[in-house]
Amino acid sequence: MKELILIFVGSILVNNFVLARFLGTCPFLGVSKKIDVAFSMGIATTFVMTLSAPVTWIVQKYILEKFGMEKFLQYVAFILIIASLVQLVEMVIKKSSPSLYQALGIFLPLITTNCAILGLALISATKGYTLIESTVFGFGGGIGFTLAITMMAGIREQLEFADVPECLKGVGITLLIAGILAMAFMGFSGLIAM
Repeated sequence: MKELILIFVGSILVNNFVLARFLGTCPFLGVSKKIDVAFSMGIATTFVMTLSAPVTWIVQKYILEKFGMEKFLQYVAFILIIASLVQLVEMVIKKSSPSLYQALGIFLPLITTNCAILGLALISATKGYTLIESTVFGFGGGIGFTLAITMMAGIREQLEFADVPECLKGVGITLLIAGILAMAFMGFSGLIAM
């Protein structure tokens, strides 16, 4: 139980996919202008990360490793799994909850190209996590992604009322804030050895 808690907290704070591993920075910078939109993207990403972690673990363990194909088919297999899961989630949400589909619909296809999800599957396979550890790692990674993108959106919303120098407006101030957030999250390093 202690190991699972360490993996969960570590994936949120110490090894945050966006601010410590620099994975998933495209949606982090592109969809973080409004808090509600960023939070919806974070929830959708968390759902796919939590679902893809056990599925990729099963494929890695029982197909790729069993037949000795993990060296050359791992990336292709994981990308296909993630894309299939995103399509499946999109179809289920569209059929079961049209209002949720309206809220998340435009973000679901973007999740396929989020490299944080592929990174999660590859890191989980490299570290040799069990099925439960991999699932906890995926859920924690999704929560960490949601935390980072929501924090960034909150700061960017407040910047609309700030007196930002003309040369820093737009991309410049966004990248500076991302760097400051990454440095702030570096303060968590050493909290948990992973």
